[in-house]
Amino acid sequence: MKQTACLMVIIKTIRTTLKPLHLTPRVTQWIAGPYLLFCMMISIHTVAFANSTIVIYGDSLSAGYGIDIKQGWVSLLQNRLLETGYNYQVVNASISGETTAGGRYRINDTLKKYRPEIIVIELGGNDGLRGMSLTEMKDNLATIILASIDYQAEVLLMSIEIPPNYGPRYNQKFRQTYANLAKEHTVNLVPFLLKSVATNPAYMQPDGIHPKANAQGMILDNIWPFLTPLLQQPSNEGKTPE
Repeated sequence: MKQTACLMVIIKTIRTTLKPLHLTPRVTQWIAGPYLLFCMMISIHTVAFANSTIVIYGDSLSAGYGIDIKQGWVSLLQNRLLETGYNYQVVNASISGETTAGGRYRINDTLKKYRPEIIVIELGGNDGLRGMSLTEMKDNLATIILASIDYQAEVLLMSIEIPPNYGPRYNQKFRQTYANLAKEHTVNLVPFLLKSVATNPAYMQPDGIHPKANAQGMILDNIWPFLTPLLQQPSNEGKTPE
């Protein structure tokens, strides 16, 4: 799609440049042909090496609540991508307190603005904490997923879990919602974003909900194996992971 847009601009430029010269069609073709081929090669090279975009679309767990944003797992992700040679720009479109309904409301504007190759969806925790309808939550997440797919973005869905005091029945259905969405829409799923973090007080802030800065690397490690299959092959500029 990006290549097509570039070629249309090139063709329009050629026509504008040659029109005042009043050349015969044969001469115009003779001049325009090699020039168009040359420009096509340049445009393809440019598109191939331009930064691709990963949008992180979440709530406070991704927005870095209670910690320096530079210590958050999203910033660590950008650093790891650069270190390992992946040519991506990470955009953090997360908002603390966001619900799936809020995410549904702004998804089209976000996709239009950033046109990501990959979108990481980390929403639903606030729905669960507020005891909201799981049917509505699933419908909102499905809308976000489908909108992303329509924009030709690869989707990585994060599964969230809520504290046990909400009851085993609600918790089980809450957890299953993510598994069902991943299966129904054939998208990658991170089984639990806060694996090995949520149950350890050493990694959690006093509210028991948000992880500390010392847990952010662990969160990234939970995500990385599920994200890498969606990434394009790394360039030779970065370091090879050990």
